[in-house]
Amino acid sequence: MNAPLAGHDALFLPDGTGVLATPLARGPWDPKALHGGPVAALCAWAAERHDPGPAMFVSRLTVELLRPVPLGHLEVRATTMRPGGRVQWIDVEVRDVDDRLVAAARALRLARYDDAHFDVGDAPVPLSEPMPRSPRDSPRQPIGLPERVGFWMANEFRMAAGDWQTPGPGAAWLRLAVPVIAGEEVSPLQRVAAAADFGSGVGNSVRMSSTGTINPELTVHLHRPAEGAWIGLASRAWAHAQGVAMCETELHDEQGPIGRGVQSLLVVSHVPWTR
Repeated sequence: MNAPLAGHDALFLPDGTGVLATPLARGPWDPKALHGGPVAALCAWAAERHDPGPAMFVSRLTVELLRPVPLGHLEVRATTMRPGGRVQWIDVEVRDVDDRLVAAARALRLARYDDAHFDVGDAPVPLSEPMPRSPRDSPRQPIGLPERVGFWMANEFRMAAGDWQTPGPGAAWLRLAVPVIAGEEVSPLQRVAAAADFGSGVGNSVRMSSTGTINPELTVHLHRPAEGAWIGLASRAWAHAQGVAMCETELHDEQGPIGRGVQSLLVVSHVPWTR
């Protein structure tokens, strides 16, 4: 694992009415812009803490990455788009210091009854097969740009299937090693949102070629909360010469499947961050 550098112990710091992105939230395409994972986790944080009321479970989170999200101060605002006792929609906006909308999200929150016992059958059909290997049985692998500070340094990464150098389907385990917001415990939803954005890298169909893929959005569907620190991704992607691609990810914890992630992808000429 690439340990976080001294002085950077969270993805975001509280900063007045907003947050301050640290270098651990940085992405691989531009040294002044964030990785999609921290942005998704920030939107999850805002959706969960907004008007919590009775126990509600975020069943779907869609994050739109409208512009490069800058490394610096960000304002995060959540509003109730549609209130309800059993079903709620929460909208989240992320704005930069010039009040430009750089990211937005919509969360679907459903009532969750911890003391209820609904008749859902004795043998529910699993969403998918188990992950190929557990985190403890999967080899550690460095990801990202080891000589640069970025989101890859905030995670422990273990490859469970496939090869990081070869295009095609793959599976990996990720453990976020720092808080999303300094001083706050990372929630299961925040862990999933931060990890799910790596799907298009784990199942990359154009890896080690002259092109790359960028996802302008991420949609996560969950049927139960994640348990534990490790989030498993079993990902596959489809890319076409016309420049459009898609990635689908099966999301797991160590107990089994928890949901799905999907990313629409733009195929681009790959220009590594060298500055």
